[in-house]
Amino acid sequence: SFRAGFGFGAALLKLWPSCNSRNKTQRRHVAHFSFQPDPVPTQYGPTQKMNLFQSITSALDDTLASDPTAVIFGEDVAFGGVFRCTVGLRDKYGKDRVFNTPLCEQGIVGFGIGVAVAGATAIAEIQFADYIFPAFDQIVNEAAKYRYRSGNMFDCGNLTIRAPWGCVGHGSLYHSQSPEAFFGHCAGLKVVIPRGPVQAKGLLLSCIADKNPCIFFEPKILYRAAVEQVPVEPYTLPLSQAEILQEGSDVTLVAWGTQIHVMKEVANMAQEKLGVSCEVIDLQTILPWDIETVCKSVVKTGRLLISHEAPVTGGFAAEISSIVQEECFLNLEAPISRVCGYDTPFAHIFEPFYIPDKWKCFEGIKRMINY
Repeated sequence: SFRAGFGFGAALLKLWPSCNSRNKTQRRHVAHFSFQPDPVPTQYGPTQKMNLFQSITSALDDTLASDPTAVIFGEDVAFGGVFRCTVGLRDKYGKDRVFNTPLCEQGIVGFGIGVAVAGATAIAEIQFADYIFPAFDQIVNEAAKYRYRSGNMFDCGNLTIRAPWGCVGHGSLYHSQSPEAFFGHCAGLKVVIPRGPVQAKGLLLSCIADKNPCIFFEPKILYRAAVEQVPVEPYTLPLSQAEILQEGSDVTLVAWGTQIHVMKEVANMAQEKLGVSCEVIDLQTILPWDIETVCKSVVKTGRLLISHEAPVTGGFAAEISSIVQEECFLNLEAPISRVCGYDTPFAHIFEPFYIPDKWKCFEGIKRMINY
């Protein structure tokens, strides 16, 4: 029988010391990074311990409380959403302000555009960033161009689109993608990706307040893994402004979202093993991105490594690389390095080999230093 066969197989695994199924499972789901919380912010008042999804909830709660026109909608948001980012909001603000939609991403964004054009604050949730593509036409051809095509008579700048983004350890093809580069090609949008709870709340509130349609990608592996002391009161963080998290003199490391925590580990490894000083920059806003901060850093260090989970060909690292070599060509000591995902669909059991982990990035630094 199946059960007997399973028992026999399990017995064999126990007898074979190097083939322990439990250990393999545990190793398979070990994260490829260690979350490093930011220092506790002091400039925004009292703080509270929150993980990333709770900081998102806090930002949405603040918006609904302060803006009577604000509405939140998407698949399953009424009961709190699959990642619990809207939990409790329908009960607090009513079913007319927090409500479910049909399973139709094109309809969700199209509805959001209409709500925003009418003057209300629209916060749309796409359940996974992988499923934003059915709404691509509405975002790129309608939302991004609404102000331009009407000669600024109308706009949908009150629209913010939230979506869980990036690898999660077991998401495979359709729950792991990082599609920011698709939208980085589209004038009229802003694209933002936070690295942790403090940034998530401040940047999301900035997106909601910004008078341009914004896409806010949330690293879903950090929803529970990332915990920080987050200000309780509303606050905003500037868009299109990168943040230098660690100053250095030999190599500039640029990333965003989850990959920032990989870069922090790589910087420590480079210092300990190679004596190399790395400057770590969190881009935060993909479009429009902070060219000045990155280029100033590269002028100082002479080397640049960019890393993201999305496939390397046509990834946003290519745009950064192109601009930096145009602006900083005579300052470069080595070719710019891109350490990214492979040009394949996102792997399932091979995810540990697919992701640009600290060892791949470390090898990239070694190649640049030895160039």
